[in-house]
Amino acid sequence: MEFSFNVYNSLAISGETLALKKILPYTNDLPIIICIGSDLSIGDSLGPIIGTTLQGKLQGLNCFIYGTLSKPITAHEVKYLNDFIRKTHPNCPIIAIDAAVGDSGDIGLIKIAKRGICPGSGANKKLGRVGDVSIMGIIAEKSAFNFSMLSSTRLNVIYKMAQIISEGVSNFIIDYIKCATN
Repeated sequence: MEFSFNVYNSLAISGETLALKKILPYTNDLPIIICIGSDLSIGDSLGPIIGTTLQGKLQGLNCFIYGTLSKPITAHEVKYLNDFIRKTHPNCPIIAIDAAVGDSGDIGLIKIAKRGICPGSGANKKLGRVGDVSIMGIIAEKSAFNFSMLSSTRLNVIYKMAQIISEGVSNFIIDYIKCATN
C-alpha cells in the first residue's frame, strides 16, 4: 500500500493525514517518529528540518521524535537507533521519514508506504531497514552520481516539502491522541 502526493497539490496535507490513518490504524501506543538526514547538506536536510518542525508542533504531547537539526540521525546511526527504539518503545509503531531520489518526474512527490525505509540507499549504501511506515520526499533525480544531489537540491523544494510533511504528520498524531482519550 503506497500513496503519493505532489508538494504543489493543495490537498497534500489532508491526503497525507488520511493515508497515515489508513496505513497505521489506532493502537494504544503512540507512534515514534524518526527523521533521518544531516544538516550538513541541503539535499539531506529534509528529515532534520521535519523533526525540528514537529518538535514545535507537538510540544507537550508526549510524542517521541528522533532526528532534528540540533541532533540529527544520519543513516549510519539508524542501525543503533533501531535497536534502542525497539528496546525503549517495544510496542510502538515507527514512522520513518527521509529524503529520497527518484525519476525526474517524481521530484516533489511525497510517498507514504506501509514499509520501512532503507536509509542511504540513494547514495548506494547498504544499511538495514527502519520503521513500520515510511514517508519519503523525492528531492532529486536518481543518477549514477547521487552525491551531486546533496549540494544541487533547491532549499525551497526541501522547505516546502518539510512544511507539508510536518503538517500532515502533526495532524495525524493529534488525531491519534484524540482517539486515545475517547
